[in-house]
Amino acid sequence: MEQDQSAQVVVELEGCSARDADAVLTALAGAFGTDRAASDTPSETPGERPTVWSATFDTSDRRGRTSPVRIDAALDLTAQGGYHAVTDLQEALDEVYAVEVLGSASGDQEKEIQLRLTPA
Repeated sequence: MEQDQSAQVVVELEGCSARDADAVLTALAGAFGTDRAASDTPSETPGERPTVWSATFDTSDRRGRTSPVRIDAALDLTAQGGYHAVTDLQEALDEVYAVEVLGSASGDQEKEIQLRLTPA
């Protein structure tokens, strides 16, 4: 079965702890299908370079409600994908976190948003 590419959203997190990255990715995995295995947990990388955690979510594979997984600090998230898919993902995040839109860019068939998530 072929996946609907317009339902795919790539999520990137940076500038946060591995624990908070795992919390957000786990919360979204409770709502949508993902390319991330349940055993795939983010870990800190030694050194001065920033770490970026990412996963792809399939918003057409709705699994239920977003899992309420707490984050310890505010973090920034970038989401890129089809218009409806990005909106669905943002609404899922709204269920468990306080979400502030920092910016967005739109193209012909895709949308990218930058969000700040804070503990609800």
